[in-house]
Amino acid sequence: MIPHRYHLRAVSACLLLAWAASAAAATLSEDEMELAMAYGDKSSFSLATGSKQTVRRAPAVATVITAEDIAAIGATDLDEVLETVPGMHVSRTGIVNQPIYVMRGIYSNPTNPQILMLQNGVPMTSLYSGDKGNVWGGLPLENIARIEIIRGPGSALYGADAYAGVINIISKTAADVGGTQFGARVGAFDSKDAWVQHGGKLGSLEVAAFLRWGKTDGQKETIERDAQATRDNNPPFFTHASYAPGPQNTAVDSLDATIDLALDKWRLRMGYKGRDNVGTGAGVANSLDPNSHASSQRTNADLSWTDPQIAQDVGVGVTASYLFYDERTDETNLLLNPPGTRIGPSYFPDGMIGGPNRWERSLRLSAFATYSGFKGHNLRVGAGHDDLDLYKTRTYKNFLVAPSGLPVPTGPVQEYSDIQPAISPQQRQNNYLYAQDEWNVIQDWTLTAGVRHDNYSDFGGTTNPRLALVWDTSLDLTTKLLWSKAFRAPAFVEAYGINPAQSGNPDIKPERLSSREIAFNWQARKDTQVNLNLFRYDMDDIIRVVANATPGTGATWQNTGSQRGTGGELEAVWDHSHALRVTGNYAYQRGVDQTSNQDAGYGPQSHIYMRADWRFASGWQASLQGNRVLNRERAAGDSREPVPDYNSVDATLRANFGKHWELAGSVRNLFDARIIEPTLPNTVPTDLPQAGRSWYLQAMYKL
Repeated sequence: MIPHRYHLRAVSACLLLAWAASAAAATLSEDEMELAMAYGDKSSFSLATGSKQTVRRAPAVATVITAEDIAAIGATDLDEVLETVPGMHVSRTGIVNQPIYVMRGIYSNPTNPQILMLQNGVPMTSLYSGDKGNVWGGLPLENIARIEIIRGPGSALYGADAYAGVINIISKTAADVGGTQFGARVGAFDSKDAWVQHGGKLGSLEVAAFLRWGKTDGQKETIERDAQATRDNNPPFFTHASYAPGPQNTAVDSLDATIDLALDKWRLRMGYKGRDNVGTGAGVANSLDPNSHASSQRTNADLSWTDPQIAQDVGVGVTASYLFYDERTDETNLLLNPPGTRIGPSYFPDGMIGGPNRWERSLRLSAFATYSGFKGHNLRVGAGHDDLDLYKTRTYKNFLVAPSGLPVPTGPVQEYSDIQPAISPQQRQNNYLYAQDEWNVIQDWTLTAGVRHDNYSDFGGTTNPRLALVWDTSLDLTTKLLWSKAFRAPAFVEAYGINPAQSGNPDIKPERLSSREIAFNWQARKDTQVNLNLFRYDMDDIIRVVANATPGTGATWQNTGSQRGTGGELEAVWDHSHALRVTGNYAYQRGVDQTSNQDAGYGPQSHIYMRADWRFASGWQASLQGNRVLNRERAAGDSREPVPDYNSVDATLRANFGKHWELAGSVRNLFDARIIEPTLPNTVPTDLPQAGRSWYLQAMYKL
């Protein structure tokens, strides 16, 4: 465990930052206006209640990241942005190099389903894995206007999976783009990106469109030992099949397109996210696979009609959305284990090959109404229906799994969709109702009370309440008391998976969480803001893979164990002037597994982030950020050495030349720090090394 003196130093650093800002000269009003233009609008926030309000008074612990913030960070992918959020760390799984978003230390399995990701308020959830999808392949930032994040549960409004937090990615509208822009970027790992976007009017129709192409070979940091290397060293076989030591396979080709059409009260959004030649990371079975790849397609559309004042004190809105998603792998060459593999008595001279393929579609209908006619109350009610369909699956492989859980070779690769699929087509429906009241109890006191009931066709109903008391303690201090419950619906693979090695469990129950928080928002001066929040949560019915009682017969998804978590997050923002902004945060969290009474593992207990943005000349900005991740313990029973701490530094320089050109360059991990992300037991024993020093150069031209 990290010594307490380091915790104190981190806290003291943030407090000293606030004190220094308080002692500085007050900024001029024109400076404040210029800062607002430079960093975008962070005052409004709608994710907590569905209606716009200030972040300070929102009944949630919230973070808003604007397009201007993203540019200052120097990020090129969503993962880099989310790493700056207090209490959040982006780790990695070896399978397809998928990011793991660890919020407040909550992490139970590699699919990382405990955070609900929304795109313009619509879930991006994969039905199979319950998260953003196994073949994620990153998400570009050029078309993002802002990102709104709730740290903590949000199930009372958003339902399933709004568990550890909610992330809403809001696309740029015609007004945000304001013309036509072309961009191109080259960088390390033979990375290339090009994009074009346009925003304008066609008569009364507002039009925003975006198209982006990208390609990268990905970082090639070496895996010293993989799962196959462990088998190679075990008697009685002592094979030499592993490709380790060898590089990770992290290449990806990307194609993204969106269109946004708005007319009066109507809005239609459509998008396409294609990922091809996606490398298998450290291997889909945690054994290096240098040549295989996967692909995915995500097509979405949502149509909404909103009238905030259809009658006196009454507003209504209706949304219909459709999401198509598929994950496909190379049908004949996806190596689970390399040539020469022996598993039990079975020998695979050509390697153990398996290619699961899945196609999903989600149809969601929702409606809400608001009423503000009662003095001191703002009422919101809503209802919806979700039709969730894993409608087609295909399984290709060169083996079958025996009842013992061991694979048996069958010769050439064949389709086994009818004999032994990884999963069969499945359907699920959900109907829900929710109600929420924002009640101004007395002057300076607002109580937000909400409750939502979901009724699933396969595992029944669940009701989740939420209470938030916001007190304007003084002109410059706001205090919040928050209590809520949340749930995570079992993913299809957890309930209906057929593979005997990891069998689904149709009797599995949702994960449940109860959370308590207290938060303070202090506007120390016009140029200084300090936020502090403390939390405690209780997780129950955690869904994990558990070995079957009979040895050698595989494993089954089960509800097992509980976790208790405590922690806090401290943030400070100092706008010294229009030329200099300094931001920083420190997060501490400790999750304890109630069965072992030991640290739950893998999430950092301490996380420090600092960034300084310096506008040193007209049109020029330099940004420097540092990220320190500390004290990631192993889970109970994992005897490997502790995961090393690390410090990383990024530097970005951006310049505008006239009204048309913007050039930027960035060096990531400036000092080439050794960054390691932990793996689960029985996967990659030497963990996952991340990219060393890298760079990019970028040019944008606006007509």
